[in-house]
Amino acid sequence: MARQSISLTEPNDEWLKDQVENKEYSSKSELVNDLIRQARKQQVQINWISAKLENAENRGFSNDTKEQILAQSKSLLNG
Repeated sequence: MARQSISLTEPNDEWLKDQVENKEYSSKSELVNDLIRQARKQQVQINWISAKLENAENRGFSNDTKEQILAQSKSLLNG
């Protein structure tokens, strides 16, 4: 596993410490890795929505129902 050194603002460092002290995570590293995983997952959805919007702008209206679009979006979130 790659080792990194980062600087944090005091409020962010305190929040990380609180999460570890409350036994939400076993270490700051575990928490930071989890936050990065969540951000990466969100980015996948953002990219999918952006692609859908760009395709819609280039082609016109979608034939997908709002329920179909929502289901596709949720399936991306669930991996």
